[in-house]
Amino acid sequence: MFNGFDAVDLARAQFAFTMAFHIVFPAFSIGLASYLAVLEALWLATGREVFINLFNYWLKIFAVGFGMGVVSGVVISYELGANWAAYSDKAGPIVGPLMAYEVLTAFFLESGFLGVMLFGMERVGPKLHFVATSLVAIGTLFSAFWILSANSWMQTPVGYAVNPDGQFVPAGWLKIIFNPSFPYRFVHMVLAAYLTTALVVGAVGAFHLLRDQHLPGARVMFSMAMWMAALVTPIQILAGDQHGLNTLEHQPVKIMGMEGHFQSYKDGAPLYLFGLPDQAAGKVKYAIEIPKLGSLILTHSLDAPMAGLDTVPRENWPPVPIIFWSFRIMVGLGFLMLGLGLFSLWMRWQGRLYESRLLHLFAVAMGPAGFIAVVAGWFTTEVGRQPFTVYGLLRTADSASPLAAPAVGSSLTAFVIVYFIVYAAGLTYLFRLMAQPPHQGEQGPSHAPVRAAGITPAAGVAAEGQTL
Repeated sequence: MFNGFDAVDLARAQFAFTMAFHIVFPAFSIGLASYLAVLEALWLATGREVFINLFNYWLKIFAVGFGMGVVSGVVISYELGANWAAYSDKAGPIVGPLMAYEVLTAFFLESGFLGVMLFGMERVGPKLHFVATSLVAIGTLFSAFWILSANSWMQTPVGYAVNPDGQFVPAGWLKIIFNPSFPYRFVHMVLAAYLTTALVVGAVGAFHLLRDQHLPGARVMFSMAMWMAALVTPIQILAGDQHGLNTLEHQPVKIMGMEGHFQSYKDGAPLYLFGLPDQAAGKVKYAIEIPKLGSLILTHSLDAPMAGLDTVPRENWPPVPIIFWSFRIMVGLGFLMLGLGLFSLWMRWQGRLYESRLLHLFAVAMGPAGFIAVVAGWFTTEVGRQPFTVYGLLRTADSASPLAAPAVGSSLTAFVIVYFIVYAAGLTYLFRLMAQPPHQGEQGPSHAPVRAAGITPAAGVAAEGQTL
């Protein structure tokens, strides 16, 4: 059945499929864990019951999403060993310890306190429970730290030596961990996780406000989410710009592909808004462009010369059409997020944050935008690194296991079938949880009463649902 296919391409397709499923869950978990810590902190500080109701509401959703993320992540380890044995052998002395550090810090921290977070409110008391929630949130950030450090080293490898067996071995761990692209990638990803969560929270709040504008929990979660969208999106756009400048410095060929610059430009490169990149012909067909704006964005100079893919051997070109469009999807969604944030500020100033149906419909439509942007960004980053797994040093074709195409194709087929069944069931359950509004006395996974921990709501209880 798969004899006509290339085993390396099938292995790449399998990894792309499973990672596209996996990456959205850690992004959601990182943002939601921090949101839960904020909600619990606000409850402890103010005594307002709405915050603990929201905490218990989103804690159930976090538990399901976290579990789905862990399960989907286990598959990645299997694939690295089964389909990418040559990569694991050559890069293992560096990537392996970084993954071990992630287990020793993030995984132990998360698993050690997750049970307390989910089921321990009435057992350990509110203050210790808040400590557990905070440590789980910190654990998710540690996980992102180590995984992005490993990935960034593959993008901008430094601090290594090559032993006689052709393996990359560490020559300086600080250089490896804090490689040139890591700070930019880490900030960009964490902000993306926070925005992804804010858009989901905002969409759920807006969905319930469309039904009833007076629900306290929906009002508070929607207000918090819109503040996040309004304040963090501009920071994310700035962080993305700095990340792009770093990529231009260390991975210029990736930028050439993202921008569709097949030719070099001596006195300023255009910005292609849209078009159809033709890799075989080496040009962007039907291009809609703004002259010299590409150079202005990338170098902050209108007339700066820009090298194109015509200066690079064709065998080192990335798949331009994929990253050209995935980059534009990510950027386009980023500006829609900015539009949502600005619209919410206008409605807040007008005193119509909870009454504007147009704003609520916009927020509901933007609910999945963060996940799509994260996947598009991941495609831009990883496909843009091709044809290398370790940029400039180890080619993807030399990283794969010596497997026949039918063996890889069979496991790919099995993954597709199982994923669509299992994750369809999991997502259906998540949607059912989100379809119910948070209510007074909301119970968490332990079914503990709201006041079992001994917190008495403060005098501000009567003002639940007011603007934050």
